[in-house]
Amino acid sequence: MAKSQGNMARHSSAGDRLFDIANYTFMVLLMIVTLYPFINMLAVSLNDAGDSIKGGVYLWPRVLTWENYDYVFKQGEILHATMVSASRTILGTLISTFCSAMVAYTISRPEFVLRKFVTLAFVLTMYFNGGLIPNFLLIRELGLMGNYWVYIIPGIVGVFNIIVIRSFIEALPEGILESARIDGAGEFTTFMKIVMPLSMPVLATTSLFTAVYHWNSWFDVFLYNSSHINLSTLQYELMKMLQNSNASISSSGGNMDGSGGTAANFVTPTSIRATMTIVASLPIVMVYPFLQKYFVKGMTLGGVKG
Repeated sequence: MAKSQGNMARHSSAGDRLFDIANYTFMVLLMIVTLYPFINMLAVSLNDAGDSIKGGVYLWPRVLTWENYDYVFKQGEILHATMVSASRTILGTLISTFCSAMVAYTISRPEFVLRKFVTLAFVLTMYFNGGLIPNFLLIRELGLMGNYWVYIIPGIVGVFNIIVIRSFIEALPEGILESARIDGAGEFTTFMKIVMPLSMPVLATTSLFTAVYHWNSWFDVFLYNSSHINLSTLQYELMKMLQNSNASISSSGGNMDGSGGTAANFVTPTSIRATMTIVASLPIVMVYPFLQKYFVKGMTLGGVKG
């Protein structure tokens, strides 16, 4: 029997090693597939635009240049638009996360009589909405056209975030909340001093979702603030820049060999697109490592009840 157990252990350890090798190989391949598009975009953005037309730029620039970035950041409204995007992202994320957490806490309480009705009303909005034109008319009637707050108020509460935060709060030990009430804490005090600190993992997760939405958003700028340059965001300016570069190339008869003397001859839509991708994604890439430790825990605990 001892001999058979030894054989089983050897077979088991061999199987474990084979599984580890396959698992590591798969994870390495997955990492390469995930990182390659970003690295390729970085290489193209740092490569001479005329040289990039020839192709063959994969992991590093063949002709290193900062001309693409120089062209992007020399556009007049880019820096101001970046500040608008940053303020919108910070303010919108803080307000939306706080308000969503308050709503989630409210509908997580069993003593709230209308919790099922309110939850159903919120969930229905995820599947049905009035459409683009009614939404535009609503924004106009609210006086938010040409207003900075059109970026903040319509998205002040996110239903998906509410559902995730509510599930997390419902998984918290009820005894902690009862202890706070016994000590004389009201609902708002309980929410601020007990629920919020304990919910940091899920709040960090939903904050990341909201921040990415605000940072990448440009269509609301196009709809409501396209005629107000001071309210333009980075993504909208980059979109306009790409359109202008396409128009410039078309008007120049497709001459992109760098033999001309205009900026359009030294940058191409491909180089501009790659540079825009790096500029737009870099802030989120820099923020994500600081939230990563909360991200998995927040999604795991927020997605199921304890």
